Amino acid sequence: MRSEPKTLLDDLDRALIALLRKDGRAPVSKLAEILSVSRGTVQSRIDRLLASGALLGFTARVREDHEAGMVRAVMMIEVEGRATSQVLNKLRGLPELQRMHTTSGKWDLVAEIVVASLSEFDRVLREVRLVEGVRNSETSLLLSTI
Repeated sequence: MRSEPKTLLDDLDRALIALLRKDGRAPVSKLAEILSVSRGTVQSRIDRLLASGALLGFTARVREDHEAGMVRAVMMIEVEGRATSQVLNKLRGLPELQRMHTTSGKWDLVAEIVVASLSEFDRVLREVRLVEGVRNSETSLLLSTI
């Protein structure tokens, strides 16, 4: 199996990514001003980071109190053998999985799930468990955030 070459990030890339994490809608000109580089430099860095896959895209972050009524959970996933990359590629297609993390220990992956209802939650659990390479999973509903 061939994997994509990793993009080496320099200090400017990391600073740019940090700013985009804070505000993914910040104008390129504002980012350039903060980073003390040209607008063209920022735009070419963003384009390169997107093309290489180092930057996957931009998303909206919603305050948790605005997601009242949403069903939230954490799912721990055990993967068969060395299928982690294939499983991750399949799971990335599920928009209900807000974040995914690789881990050490018994579980190979941890997925954060956010859905509107328990029936959607049930559907997502079934979809994840049907992914080839998923051996086992354990899911906990999140009741409150402290």
